[in-house]
Amino acid sequence: MKTTGIIIIAIGILLTIFTTFKFFTKEKVVDIGALEITRDKPNTFSWSPIVGVLTIGLGAVILWQSSRKSN
Repeated sequence: MKTTGIIIIAIGILLTIFTTFKFFTKEKVVDIGALEITRDKPNTFSWSPIVGVLTIGLGAVILWQSSRKSN
């Protein structure tokens, strides 16, 4: 459980620092017989830094519970 808590805390830190994920998809612009034109369309996925802070809190609770059970 300790390693799970540490991993969740690390993910929470990354979610707090990086609040946007950008990726590209192919979009068909023109399709006339054998002629096909595509373009890369940028897409972004954003979240609030509060999500990262809550994830850090969850990891801290898991870490605290695992250390409490071992005593």
